[in-house]
Amino acid sequence: MISKWLFSGALLLEAGSWTTLWSGMPDVHQLWVFTLSHGLACVMLCAAVWLLLPARYRSPLPWSPLFIFSLAFFVPVLGTVGVVAAIFPALYLPRKRDKQAWQSVGIPDLPYRAQLQTRSPIFADGGLQDVLRHAPDPDQRLAALLATKRMPGKEAVPILKLALGDPSDDVRLLAYSMLDKQESDINLRIQIALGQLNGATTKAAGKLHGTLARWYWELAYLGLAQGSVLEHVLNQANEHAEEGLKAGEGGELFLLAGRIALERGDVQRAEVLLTKAQEDGMDAAQILPFHAELAFESGHYHEIPGLLASLPEKTRQRPPFADLVRSWT
Repeated sequence: MISKWLFSGALLLEAGSWTTLWSGMPDVHQLWVFTLSHGLACVMLCAAVWLLLPARYRSPLPWSPLFIFSLAFFVPVLGTVGVVAAIFPALYLPRKRDKQAWQSVGIPDLPYRAQLQTRSPIFADGGLQDVLRHAPDPDQRLAALLATKRMPGKEAVPILKLALGDPSDDVRLLAYSMLDKQESDINLRIQIALGQLNGATTKAAGKLHGTLARWYWELAYLGLAQGSVLEHVLNQANEHAEEGLKAGEGGELFLLAGRIALERGDVQRAEVLLTKAQEDGMDAAQILPFHAELAFESGHYHEIPGLLASLPEKTRQRPPFADLVRSWT
């Protein structure tokens, strides 16, 4: 309603401004009356048009209404007519939009479908190594490293070592920090046990020697020691295992000492220790795999099928024994 009154007032003032040009007043008076009437008409026209504009065209202020006013004021007759002719068709006869039958979307990131989460996800060793070797995205390789936290240390360490040669600094630093943490934790336990060994009783010293043998063996077993360091770690593990056995420790320590001797290549000593472990009450199912390894190292290949066949059925069906049984029988 306000716009209609403004348009009517603008039309009357614009018409009145032009009639003054044919009146009998002096030229100066005619000019002043025309300018005033024409200016008021342009202000009212500008206000009326600005109120009808969509919200997005009303700003920025004051430039939007000032632009409309300038067109109407500085171009006599044609300016006012041009503003009306340009605004009204656009307001009341907008261009029809074609209905879009499809929606354009970007290429989605992998995966293209939701992943199924299980309560106990199993991370495949080869799969993670393939990610580290071939995945172009560093974030994917970082995710593969973080997945190793839920894996046994024996399987995780080779993957972390592979990541030490990654081209990304973030991947290399994360792999190094994870390896360093594992090694530091074990070394800390070794230092604590060595500190407790001084002044310990004979019985307590035997248990501490067994603990030290296990932690030194852990460094070798996980692959955290190599070369001359590996040789030193195995020697320390063997010395502490022997000291523990002398102090009266047995059972699992016999088995551990046999595994250490087997790793050092002392086949005869390993056979003696594995036999003592079985005589000391160790379950045969725990010792048979190492007897099979001992037979392989000794070259007694004909004994291996029988030893593997003696394993419990459940043990023979799970990896890595399932493949070994299939290969040797």
